[in-house]
Amino acid sequence: MTRSPAAWISILAGTGGLFAAPAAAQVYQTYGAHNPPGASPCQTQDCVYPRKEGEPPNPKWPDWWQSTWTMYRVYGPDYAKYPPPYAGKPPKGATYQTSSGATFYDSTWRGKSGEGAMMERYDSFCLPIFPLRNNYSCKFISLGNIAYFVAGKGRPKWMPPICLFSPLNHPPRPDFIKHLPYSAQDSARIGPGGQGYSFWVSADDGKVMQVGVTPDRTKDGGIMFGYGFQANAAGEMMPQSFYFSGYPLPPADAPYVSQNYRKFSATQPSPELWAEVAGLDPDTLPACQLFDPPKPASGLLTEGESTKAPTWGDIGRWKR
Repeated sequence: MTRSPAAWISILAGTGGLFAAPAAAQVYQTYGAHNPPGASPCQTQDCVYPRKEGEPPNPKWPDWWQSTWTMYRVYGPDYAKYPPPYAGKPPKGATYQTSSGATFYDSTWRGKSGEGAMMERYDSFCLPIFPLRNNYSCKFISLGNIAYFVAGKGRPKWMPPICLFSPLNHPPRPDFIKHLPYSAQDSARIGPGGQGYSFWVSADDGKVMQVGVTPDRTKDGGIMFGYGFQANAAGEMMPQSFYFSGYPLPPADAPYVSQNYRKFSATQPSPELWAEVAGLDPDTLPACQLFDPPKPASGLLTEGESTKAPTWGDIGRWKR
């Protein structure tokens, strides 16, 4: 039986913390964006950041939309000189890789697992936030509170084609930006009409370390999450980019990642997009193990790593 959000929070709280449950039952701290505020150590009531005088009002997503995007993975010894958000390509001098994908969103979807449907499709390089190589296609599909991961050809041999990413990870609500603090410095990098929202959180305790991308806090054990909007010709605020910390060490080597939207359309995606997972029972699926992949028999970490950095999956348990 698929448990309710309240049941998952109760079970995890009762077992000694967010990460005391089995791998298949992972609920990740998202500060209200993908699950209830009670799942994260928020510093504000209900993980909502009140806007200060002079800050712009919160933009909102349309009830449904779809868009392609270009993903920039910025890396190299001088990556910190080129912080996101990016108005277009990363600045001259930055070392980066370009790949593509698309997002499909429908907040009006309803089902037994909750509300909202979303797919993020990575065409040739998967999301680089895990301590894994990512040179394969993948998809994250959320139906209500259940989030699935679908891996394409070229995935690691141990990785199943479909697995349970989380039992409590719903698509962001249209007003999700209330869960992120406004950053004037981020907004300036987007350019005229831009609004940027971001913070760094500590992998040790999940507390917010800093508002805004700069200065870089990767070496301090920080993990960054940000989102940008920009006004179109009609003055409407439209999604501009989703920028965040990837896994900063090999094999992913992605200290900064930005998905810059192209061809954004406020149209309803086809329900066929969710068909791949719509009939699955999440309780019968294997755990994804993306944040904690199986280690080689040699005893090395993963794919030749000799050191380890914190990930979003480590928040609250890093260095325990």
